[in-house]
Amino acid sequence: MATRRTAKAARAIREIISSAILLELNDPRVKNVTVLDVEVAADMRSAKVYVSIMGSQKEQSLCLRGLESSKGYLQKKIAERLTTRYIPVLTFVLDDSVKKSIEASRILKQLAEDRNRATEDPEQNDSRQQQEEQPD
Repeated sequence: MATRRTAKAARAIREIISSAILLELNDPRVKNVTVLDVEVAADMRSAKVYVSIMGSQKEQSLCLRGLESSKGYLQKKIAERLTTRYIPVLTFVLDDSVKKSIEASRILKQLAEDRNRATEDPEQNDSRQQQEEQPD
């Protein structure tokens, strides 16, 4: 269970990392990245950064490697803005929940369109069903 202290630190770290990725990182591998969440350990020595990366599987892995290589720079930015005994060691985790929600939305939209077509012209759909049922 996250304490108020770790939750506050997680929000601050998320803000720092997001702005640094957006405005300060010059690595061409790091693009189309959204920082979704940060989980800070109770002892403040480690933090998991959940990111969403748009693109193909290859682009995602390339971007994750770019984030891993810029980990030291991002930790330095955190150290400049936060006053804590320990600066958390960052671990980047790919979170594909955004892609899954986009896909679910697309499927629901397609189902709604199919349903509307079925209610608009039932005679045409009946003849279409009969054609599908008949073997070639």
